[in-house]
Amino acid sequence: MKLRHGLSLLIVIVIGFLLLMPTRVEPLAWTPPPAPSLKEGIYADNQKLKGAVKVGPSDIEGPEALLLEDDYLITGLHDGRLIRTSLDGQERKVLADTGGRPLGLARHPNGLLVIADAVKGLLSLDAQGRLIPLSTEANGLAFGFTDDVAIDKSGHYAYFSDASSRWGYGHDGEAIIEHGADGRLLRYDFQTGKTSVLLDKLQFANGVTLGPDDTYVLVNETGAYRISRYWLSGPQAGTHDVFIDNLPGLPDNLAFNGSNRFWVALYAPRNALLDGTAEHPFVRKMIVRALTVLPKPVEKRGFVLGLDLQGKVIANLQDASSGNYSPITTVREYGEWLYFGSLKARHMARMPLDAALK
Repeated sequence: MKLRHGLSLLIVIVIGFLLLMPTRVEPLAWTPPPAPSLKEGIYADNQKLKGAVKVGPSDIEGPEALLLEDDYLITGLHDGRLIRTSLDGQERKVLADTGGRPLGLARHPNGLLVIADAVKGLLSLDAQGRLIPLSTEANGLAFGFTDDVAIDKSGHYAYFSDASSRWGYGHDGEAIIEHGADGRLLRYDFQTGKTSVLLDKLQFANGVTLGPDDTYVLVNETGAYRISRYWLSGPQAGTHDVFIDNLPGLPDNLAFNGSNRFWVALYAPRNALLDGTAEHPFVRKMIVRALTVLPKPVEKRGFVLGLDLQGKVIANLQDASSGNYSPITTVREYGEWLYFGSLKARHMARMPLDAALK
């Protein structure tokens, strides 16, 4: 009898917790397209990423952003440091400590290292190692989660993303579940110091890259499983469209090889629970409460896609095996190699480009 009463009380407590625990998350209903198959078709499961090997040091945390310069890798870490390291990891130098979380890096033609810092906003690092704040707000609205950055060839503009004006770094899960469309694609003018909004109402604006001849800029909408395009020149200048839709996972960062390919890092495959409750805000709110005590149901799978200039999938790289390198949140093509960074791993990785394109 006591056991029965105890179980009844526990059930009441759990139900009360799921229904009543205070949370800032206010989910909005939406209808995601059916998730593409990972069993067959262009996104079929494979182990191509199993050939990825460690590069750089093995004792760093969260090497998210990646730049390869003169056979040295530059990356931003979880603790706020920017480091420059040799490919074998033996040489290492701390370039700066932002005091935040550097997530995106781009080199300005004048030599400045431009940083998208989730906490501090858009920054630059000069040759003397001085951090210079560039931008922290646009149209009177402060950045909540500065995410990635790309610079045009002329050095006039930096294009960057504010993933969410409502949710800060470390609360990406809440932002994705809420689906509040509070992300923005932004442009910083190095000549005037002004920041303008190119696109708003984006679903967790993430990776940013410029297309051929800087004719357009792409931005990942993680919460909508798509990549959006904003035209910068030509007859469509000032308009936007969808570059690729209904991706099989959550797109994180993306990069252009400067010629004919884009690379997209997928944080994880689509989640059936997340998609299945998309039209039910009340249930999603209960899920948020449950995830404060339960682990996030995120599949540990390395996942990268290559796209041509029309948004067609030309490479599908995966690895769901034990001990895989994941989540892959950054991918860059340099010479004969494809380099990978991760928000959570303790090292960087790479694989031969020809193996990736087979």
